[in-house]
Amino acid sequence: MDVSAMIPELLSALPLTLAITFTAMLVGFCLALVATTLRVRRIPVVSHLTDLYVSYARSVPVVLQLFVAFYGLPLLVALFGSADFFSPTVAAMVGLSFYHGGYLSEVMRPAYLAADRGQHDAADSLGYTFRQKIARVVGPQAVHFALPGYGNSIIYLIHNVALVMYIGAADVMATAHLIMERDYNQYQFETYLVLAVIYSLMCLVAWLIVRFFELRSPMQAPETTTTAQIKNAAVASV
Repeated sequence: MDVSAMIPELLSALPLTLAITFTAMLVGFCLALVATTLRVRRIPVVSHLTDLYVSYARSVPVVLQLFVAFYGLPLLVALFGSADFFSPTVAAMVGLSFYHGGYLSEVMRPAYLAADRGQHDAADSLGYTFRQKIARVVGPQAVHFALPGYGNSIIYLIHNVALVMYIGAADVMATAHLIMERDYNQYQFETYLVLAVIYSLMCLVAWLIVRFFELRSPMQAPETTTTAQIKNAAVASV
């Protein structure tokens, strides 16, 4: 099999790879939002459990997290009679979502804390709720601080999707190994080179999208923000 015949076969597995990636991105983002909120508000017991989750996601190798999801979660859902629900693809989505959520939480939390403390105090003095303060005052600044780290986390996620082949998910990497085994490992270099191009293009697209939003976010937060400035900005945003 030559390279021209190999590429369509590899691309046939790309939709599943993208599905795993996008699912982990969306679910992980939601988990990161919840984890970050619980950590910055320091709710007793709950915040400590959240810290434990983040430590697990950041400390345990991703491939091991995938094994835990693949072998451990079916035991958990079996208690509810749904053991057949789990497939390698679902386990890959769950494992990567938990990893991405914990990692991304460590991007969001410093971004939230990077906002000047005086702006928090000014928003509190106006009687803003936590949700209003995030939406109207701290959030826009935190987005700018978080975007570079968020872009890196997406790229790391794309890299780690290649590990799902170890739990049997038929992604691009797994398909490449099947092709090489079928052809008695005659085209290993060519196959890996095509894979490198595919993953590079995926990372490039992710970087361009994040860069697009980064260039359109406020370049920097104001050094000092008064209560009157926050009140005027809030009124303008309504």
